[in-house]
Amino acid sequence: MDESFEFGGEIVWRPTTEYVDNARLTEFMRLHNIESFDALMQRSTEDISWFTDAILKYLDIQFYEPYEKVVDLSQGIAWPKWCVGGKLNIVHNCVDKYIGTPTEKVTAFLWEGEDGSSKSMTYGELFREVNKAANALRSLGLGRGDAIGIYMPMVPEIAIALLAIAKIGGIILPLFSGFGTSAIVDRLGDADARALFTADGFARRGKTIAMKPTADEAAAQIPSLKHIIVLEHVKSPIEMKDERDHWWHEIISQQSDESPTEITDAEEPLMIIYTSGTTGLAKGAVHTHCGFPVKSAQDMAFGTDMHPGEVIYFMTDLGWMMGPWLIFGALILGATFLLFDGAPDFPGPDRVWEIAEKHNVTTLGVSPTLIRLLMTFGETPLQGHDLSSLRYFASTGEPWNPDSWMWLFEKVGGSRIPIINYSGGTEISGGIVMGNPLLPLKACAFSGACPGMAADVFDEDGKPVINQVGELVIKAPWIGMTRGFWKNPERYEDTYWSRWDNVWVHGDFAAIDSDGLWYILGRSDDIIKVAGKRVGPAEPESIVVSHPAVVEAAAIGVPHEIKRNELVLFCVLVPGEEPSEELRDELRRLVATEMGKPLTPKDILFVNDLPKTRSAKVMRRMIRAAYLGLDPGDTASIVNPEAMEEIRRAK
Repeated sequence: MDESFEFGGEIVWRPTTEYVDNARLTEFMRLHNIESFDALMQRSTEDISWFTDAILKYLDIQFYEPYEKVVDLSQGIAWPKWCVGGKLNIVHNCVDKYIGTPTEKVTAFLWEGEDGSSKSMTYGELFREVNKAANALRSLGLGRGDAIGIYMPMVPEIAIALLAIAKIGGIILPLFSGFGTSAIVDRLGDADARALFTADGFARRGKTIAMKPTADEAAAQIPSLKHIIVLEHVKSPIEMKDERDHWWHEIISQQSDESPTEITDAEEPLMIIYTSGTTGLAKGAVHTHCGFPVKSAQDMAFGTDMHPGEVIYFMTDLGWMMGPWLIFGALILGATFLLFDGAPDFPGPDRVWEIAEKHNVTTLGVSPTLIRLLMTFGETPLQGHDLSSLRYFASTGEPWNPDSWMWLFEKVGGSRIPIINYSGGTEISGGIVMGNPLLPLKACAFSGACPGMAADVFDEDGKPVINQVGELVIKAPWIGMTRGFWKNPERYEDTYWSRWDNVWVHGDFAAIDSDGLWYILGRSDDIIKVAGKRVGPAEPESIVVSHPAVVEAAAIGVPHEIKRNELVLFCVLVPGEEPSEELRDELRRLVATEMGKPLTPKDILFVNDLPKTRSAKVMRRMIRAAYLGLDPGDTASIVNPEAMEEIRRAK
């Protein structure tokens, strides 16, 4: 790959003395007499044992029995063993250890429903509710090593269920709340799940969405599943099956609020998170007690700079890794997480800003897709909302385009609040690259790699490159890395370790500019090669989204005999705008002018929506498959499958 990457843009945010001096990252560096972020990166990636041990101590990760060795690499870089000989349960570090301390009375989480109802729970209250739920699970004969699914809306009980499973030494199986029957069957069946938490349903945009009937259909196909615990959330009529089904309020509320926490090995499985694959069954990323939660808390501390008592909110679902990330990370740090069960623009376009104001949110996690949507309503929804509690925006899931990034930075944040871009994945337990309070920002960029992540960008020959697009790679292990794929170690090795020896190839195209800022250009399989030039989908998408008639776009490559591929763009128009040949031609000319005539799109197609995950990630590979009539692979994570049908008809 010899194509250079044109960066453009100037530094738009520089850290103030207040940001730097109060940063947890600064605190960590001072503890270890490290004078600069560059020096931290060098030491943390060259001496992973020192860094991991230092992080475990900094986060106050308490062990029942101390580890004898931080990491054992005797089975190779792809299969490290962490905290060798150590015993802990992460629930002790999330809630148990705070009992009898001032943190016991601190708010652990806040919750708001779509109808405006709200609830909160202190660390002490959460501790007691988790104990009740753990006792209920044990009363059903469930315990250490048992896989238990969670198929629920983002209600307070979802956090209780997550922690209760871990408390008894079970394996958490988080499921997306919008999954259909087959997706649930595939995941719970693969893990031989013995039980499932679910709800009767949830409200969305004023309508009730049923969940229990879907759970029933799935359960009938999973021989190992013996118990379903049902939360009565929307009070819709459902069928309860004797012996198998149990009401949350009956089986849990009657339990004692005292319960022992299972002593587990540090590397004992804690959670399996299934991620969509391009073919076949979703991949089950295995995470342990000393892995995923530790990496989550580290990134939340160093990137979004969360302190005890501060409030962090990410629009997420438990089935996306950012759900468990939010809960584990905030609790380990003694902070407060916010759960919102509703649509971010309902009943009005100011709902996100209303939530941030009402709950004094410190770090607000958004997606580029959400901001592009909210931009269409202009600045009026911002008026009258006091956002002075905000210290950081955070963003993950997909690349930004400059217009939406700058709108959030300037119009919402008043050019004072940094946008902490965050990119990694389920198998990472968080980020490979991320902004932080110590380094400057350019629009759409990442400040650097996360401490401890030996990240780089390689060309096709496996050599590091600057100012050039290449493969995002990691050259050393880290404590959050997945312990392989459930029941499929060969697939794990083939996915990440097969291209270059002892190098994790993540599957993203990336670049580093001469100022040291990073850019993620999209999945490698989303990159389009037209007439010898590699094009990241974000580039043409940003061009058409800059047109006042377009709110959202997705670019794909389709086969061409001479140029190898041609661009096709799918555009969602601003409400009130109508598709027309004139607009189509105008957008084609706009792309041709900005990118050159060889990159003139073959077609511009207008659709009502783009297929997305709950995290608002646009699924370009599925768009391409639908357009070309190919197998789209695992589509279970798509929240709006009707968008796929519209694309199939769009040609």
